[in-house]
Amino acid sequence: MAGDGELKLLGLWASPYVTRAKLALEIKGLSYEYVEEDLSNKSELLLSSNPVHKAVPVLIHHGKPVCESSVVVQYIDEAFAGTGPSLLPADRYERAVARFWAAYLEDKVVTPWGRMFRVKNEEEKAEAMRQTIAAVDALEEGLKECSGGQGALLRRRERRVRGRASGRHGLVGKSNRNDVR
Repeated sequence: MAGDGELKLLGLWASPYVTRAKLALEIKGLSYEYVEEDLSNKSELLLSSNPVHKAVPVLIHHGKPVCESSVVVQYIDEAFAGTGPSLLPADRYERAVARFWAAYLEDKVVTPWGRMFRVKNEEEKAEAMRQTIAAVDALEEGLKECSGGQGALLRRRERRVRGRASGRHGLVGKSNRNDVR
């Protein structure tokens, strides 16, 4: 586990990119200091750590900054390879597939979703929502195919939905995908 002060994450609570970095740190079981940034009044630490984009997330490890969420996640997985589970599969092809879906998520889901908050009218908002839903549907099918229909995320969601429908909460029993809709 990383020692005190070894890892620092500069972020913004509402950023999906910061959430990606936080998840990687949590999955690996690493201790880190989180520093919430005010992007309307960027700190000197942020500006000096990411002088090119001046954006979050920034992971600082032993005083050295690592920028951009996908790069941060790869760095965490490599720098702490002996700690916690690997963030990517061991198989080269499966790693390539995982990277493809991560890029897809960023480009086709997060981007149009974020656009919904910056549109000028309801028509543009509806279009951004349509794009987001279509992308999530494709993502869901892709993940289902990659996992042979047995992906952990899909199973958990199905069980939770079924459990809530029956008045039970948490993960319960097996479910049929058709029971969820």
